[in-house]
Amino acid sequence: MLRLVSTGCTNREIAGRLIISDKTVARHLHNILTKLDLPNRSAATAYAYEHGLV
Repeated sequence: MLRLVSTGCTNREIAGRLIISDKTVARHLHNILTKLDLPNRSAATAYAYEHGLV
């Protein structure tokens, strides 16, 4: 999911690709940001690039 976020996909686009609900995407993204101690999607994108995920 972090790869999709870092490529600029919206929650709705991610939900469509993974065949899950928008709400589930939002919850998973919140959990990822919390566990990685990141404040927002932009920081998550930077993290993904720094760690070779994209």
